[in-house]
Amino acid sequence: MDVKKLIKNYQKFKEVHFKEYEDLFLELAKKGQSPKTLFIGCSDSRVVPDLITGARPGDLFIFRNIGNFVPPFKPDKEFHATAAAIEYAVSVLEVQDIIVCGHSHCGACESLYKEIPDSVELIHTKKWLEIGTRAKELALEEVGKENKELLLRTTERLSVIVQLDNLLSYPGVRKRVEEGTLHLHGWYYEIENGRIEYFDEEEERFKPIAP
Repeated sequence: MDVKKLIKNYQKFKEVHFKEYEDLFLELAKKGQSPKTLFIGCSDSRVVPDLITGARPGDLFIFRNIGNFVPPFKPDKEFHATAAAIEYAVSVLEVQDIIVCGHSHCGACESLYKEIPDSVELIHTKKWLEIGTRAKELALEEVGKENKELLLRTTERLSVIVQLDNLLSYPGVRKRVEEGTLHLHGWYYEIENGRIEYFDEEEERFKPIAP
């Protein structure tokens, strides 16, 4: 879809869809946002949080990056986009839930098994993918590398669990989880059939979120 098509779609939005939510947008403009959920998803164009969840404007605070990765907490003065979004959602917006949503056929997880060249064009991408190393190690230990598809799907699911663990390295997140005012959820979305699984901590496995 090129930019001209996007502009045409915007015109339809302004003429049709905006009017459907006009009162809601006016209320959100006056009162500000108060979403209850932070949705951490992948930048993959095939994963559309609002469409998947049926969320309305103001329902979700959405942050997307390559691989739906959550870097461990690092208290320094560097630039940290993901960390800033987490801190803002938890300590300013005071969301009640955080969803980390992985997905099938994830390019980031597949890239964990490829050699990425040392080049200035990919310097940040290569560093970023190091966050997926733990999931890769766990997947290789669990299923081996003989079945590539099984390995990739396993890596994608295990990565969600790793990111949930990384979330708990953030002081604000851990504090509120321990207080019982914040709940963490691991989801896995299958692009090919629209199915969503959630990670059941008690059973330590992914299960269908709905029939």
